[in-house]
Amino acid sequence: MSAYTLTKTRFREGVWTGLLVAKQADAAPPEINVTLRDQSVKGVTVTATAEAGRYAVEIPVPIEALGDGVQTFLICDANADVVLESFTLMAGEALGEDIRAEVELLRAELDMLKRAFRRHCLETM
Repeated sequence: MSAYTLTKTRFREGVWTGLLVAKQADAAPPEINVTLRDQSVKGVTVTATAEAGRYAVEIPVPIEALGDGVQTFLICDANADVVLESFTLMAGEALGEDIRAEVELLRAELDMLKRAFRRHCLETM
């Protein structure tokens, strides 16, 4: 079990930002490891804030993560070997097919509801 909790605060301009908070005041200094496809992500920063036991975490998205498909980043507490948080990027053709399939399913369900509603209105007249 980790001595920290991590909460996303924003994801903007290719940088995922979060707040790392110690569960106990005497927690060991944090060691954060971020991986993408079992490779460590470089450039991760963990900076102490003005409040004790709170740290700002910044994770830059590497250029090699941008492309077709789904990319999942795992943010781990290296001391406890526990996943604190994760985030996923989806892009390209794989995403387009998923969205098109979902829209088609929603349209079919909407058409079914419209037919059922019209039938109900005709039967109640």
